[in-house]
Amino acid sequence: MPIMHRYDFPDRFVAGTLGEPGQRVFFLQARQGNRLTNVVCEKQQVQVLAEHLERILDELSKLSEGALNIPPSRPTAHDLAPLDVPLDEDFRAGTMTIAWDANVSAVQVELYSVDEEGNEPADFPFTGDDDTAGSSEALEVRMSPEQARDFTARARSLVSAGRPPCPFCAQPIEPEGHICPRANGYRKALFG
Repeated sequence: MPIMHRYDFPDRFVAGTLGEPGQRVFFLQARQGNRLTNVVCEKQQVQVLAEHLERILDELSKLSEGALNIPPSRPTAHDLAPLDVPLDEDFRAGTMTIAWDANVSAVQVELYSVDEEGNEPADFPFTGDDDTAGSSEALEVRMSPEQARDFTARARSLVSAGRPPCPFCAQPIEPEGHICPRANGYRKALFG
């Protein structure tokens, strides 16, 4: 039977990294009391999750015309502390879903595991509490709009703190330069 990690309004839901730019491992981490779940993901997954959360919150704010308490986007997160330890990988993220739960005015994020080769399970995603044979693990986090805004501010900062992207191909530029497919060859480092 698959493992489902559920967090309703956790004490903390953040993105973080381990390692130096170019060698970083990205994590999404949820904590409630002494429960801790660490999900390894790609930088692009963190970026896309933050962008979609921002878009959903902005749309909800417009559509509700002030009826929902949706805070505005913020430039910096309130939670800037390092990831909690132990930083043991529970699973690697594959597909992610985002939804608005109107019953409790919360954003719900779900992350589903992939196997060792990065393949999604055949009957993915979960279809309910009793029929969870599709994936070996999943993380479900339900959070307030305030928590979601804090998550997105931290995630944007985290993603932008890496290596600068090439202006031609958008791939990260190493300090010594990189082979740029759009420039038909080697590009020197932008800075240095």
